[in-house]
Amino acid sequence: MDSSQQRSPKLRVGGLLVLAMLLLLGNPASCFEPDALPGWLGDTYRSTAGPKPPASEAGLSEPRVVRMSWKPRAWVYKRFLSHEECDHIIQLARPNMTRSEVVADNGTVEIDTIRTSYGTFLEIAQDDVIRRIEDRIAAWTFLPPENQESMQVLRYAVGQKYDAHHDFFDEEESKQQGGHRYATVLMYLTDGFSGGETVFPDSEKDKQEKDDTWSDCGKQGVAAKPVKGDALLFFSLKPSAEPDLASLHAGCPVISGEKWSATKWIHVRSFEGEDGDEDGSASVPSHPPGVCADEIEHCALWAKQGECDKNPGYMHQSCARSCGKCSLLAAA
Repeated sequence: MDSSQQRSPKLRVGGLLVLAMLLLLGNPASCFEPDALPGWLGDTYRSTAGPKPPASEAGLSEPRVVRMSWKPRAWVYKRFLSHEECDHIIQLARPNMTRSEVVADNGTVEIDTIRTSYGTFLEIAQDDVIRRIEDRIAAWTFLPPENQESMQVLRYAVGQKYDAHHDFFDEEESKQQGGHRYATVLMYLTDGFSGGETVFPDSEKDKQEKDDTWSDCGKQGVAAKPVKGDALLFFSLKPSAEPDLASLHAGCPVISGEKWSATKWIHVRSFEGEDGDEDGSASVPSHPPGVCADEIEHCALWAKQGECDKNPGYMHQSCARSCGKCSLLAAA
């Protein structure tokens, strides 16, 4: 046996080791925390149009991320939350639910028949479960977690709804912290009810087939039917940074049962006010360091309306004086 034949077993073993290493490096799952974005790794986008996938893909599971629309840009992530996570969010929110309010054109917060649900806000990273969900949202949207508002949890009983509205802002005061709302992630925490779809009435209405299980409201445009654990992502701004009027959306009335959902609004820059202005310049504090003050002129009014307790994540940061969160030294 010559020397090349003697070395061949080692060469074969070495080749297998190299192949295994290449496969490991080529597997994106090795680069992520397993629970960071369940279902994302290995999933492949497949359009509902065009030919069926080849027989070699017959054993693959259906994609977890499904595009709903390009106008507006909207996707559904199936099973984004586990059922245990859904139940945990409801458990945290249930004791603090109050009648939902809206921000009026003059910046005041008020109750309006446009929105008849009940809701509350959770703290940013309130516990490990919420923190993991917030990190997962950042991984899915490719937007920094500090751009997120506090999670809003909503409950809709029979007949309750949220009429058509945009999530981007029209008034300049609302853009002072974090700029426009760029994207929205709406997570469905329950199912087993009828109605309650999220519909985009100005979308391409003929792009989605619907059967008799959809409500009349849900048939008014491209819509997402709530399924426990699913999440809807849509963008309120175009890639050009212009407001996308097609992102007009509504929460359809619940016909039977009870609907729970959780919303995360994501801004174009840090909602904590640390990343500078939209033009790239550094943010300049409106008051000297060490001086306690409100950042927004409507803080005192909002505090009187109870927003310090209803939305502490936002109010304690931007309206510290009105919410009584200043230290004696800072307030002096």
